[in-house]
Amino acid sequence: MSGALQAHLVVQRDEGFSLDIPLTIEPEQTVALLGPNGAGKTTAVTALAGLTPLDGGSINLDGKVLDDPATKTFVPAEDRAVGVVFQDQVLFPHMTVADNVGFGLHHGSRTATRQGLKGWIERLELGALVDRRPADLSGGEAQRVALARALASEPDLLLLDEPLSALDATSRVQMRHTLADHLAQFAGPRLLITHDPTEAFLLADQIHIIEGGRITQVGTAEDIRLRPRTRFVADLAGANLLPGTASRGDVVIGGHTLHSAEREPTGQVLATIHPRAIAVHRNHPEGSPRNTWQTTITRVEHYGDRVRLQTSVPLPLTAEVTPEAVAALDLSEGSVVWISIKATEIGIEAQ
Repeated sequence: MSGALQAHLVVQRDEGFSLDIPLTIEPEQTVALLGPNGAGKTTAVTALAGLTPLDGGSINLDGKVLDDPATKTFVPAEDRAVGVVFQDQVLFPHMTVADNVGFGLHHGSRTATRQGLKGWIERLELGALVDRRPADLSGGEAQRVALARALASEPDLLLLDEPLSALDATSRVQMRHTLADHLAQFAGPRLLITHDPTEAFLLADQIHIIEGGRITQVGTAEDIRLRPRTRFVADLAGANLLPGTASRGDVVIGGHTLHSAEREPTGQVLATIHPRAIAVHRNHPEGSPRNTWQTTITRVEHYGDRVRLQTSVPLPLTAEVTPEAVAALDLSEGSVVWISIKATEIGIEAQ
C-alpha cells in the first residue's frame, strides 16, 4: 500500500508571489485544494510533480524524500511515482488512445505491459476508442484517457489539476462519477486541485482553502460551508450543497423533504440552494410557498453589507440577508423564525 504525502511547499516567484503551505494526505484520502485563480494551486501541482523545485520546505512521499533544498535533494518528474491528470489532458497528439495509455506502462515485460494496457482500457471503457487520436475524442473521452494513463503507471500519489473544468455540463457529471469510482479504488494519497466547491464537496474527504499562496481554512465540506472564516470562503460557500434522494421533484434530505421544480433527476442527487434565495420570516409566511418550515437561528455573522444566518433542524441551512432585515426582524442567535424557499430556487444535480 502507498504511504502518506507529507509536504511543506515553499516556492518564491520573481513577481513577488510566494507559496507557503503545509500539506499532509494519508493513503486512501482525497484532499481538495480549493481556491481562486492565482491563489497558488498550479504552483503546488508543479512542485509536487517535480516540474518546479522548492525554495524551502520539503516533499516526502511514502517515506522517500523527493525535494529538500536544505539537503540539496531533488528527484525530477520522470523519476517520481506521481500520476498527474491536467485540466487540458496533455495527451500526445500523434499517438493513439492505446499508445497514450500505454505510455505509463514503460516498465516490466511486454506481456505484463499488454495485460496492464488491456486492463486499464477496460476499466475506463476505452475499448471502442483505442485506435483514435486525441483530436478525434470528445472532452470527456480525452479526460478518461488522461486518467487511465495516470493510473496505469501505478503511482504513489495522484494529482488531479482542475480535471473537469474544460468539460461541458453533461460530460462533467459523467466524468465526476468516473473520478469518484477510481479515486475510491486508488490506494495512495490523492490531491484534487479545483475552484469549484461542488467538485470538492462530492469528491474530497477534506478541503484545504488556499488564498494568496497560504492555507486559510481546513475542514470537511460541512465545516467550510457552515463556518467560513474569511470573506472569500463565505463567498465560496455560496450555495447550500445538500446530498439527498430525489423522486419527481421531491428531495429527501436527512428526513426532511424539499420540493423542487426540477422533476427529472432521480436517485442520489445534490440539491443546491443559494443563501439569498432563502426568505426569513418572524411569522408563518402568507401565500403558499412550496417549502416552508419553522427553525431556530444558531449563528449570525456580519460580512459588510450582508449578514449570514445559520439555521438548525430540521434542515441546517445558510441564509443571507441585509443588516436592515436583521434589525427589522430583530434577529439574533436563538431567534425562532420561519423559512420559505420557492421550488424554482432549488436546483438538483444527479450524483
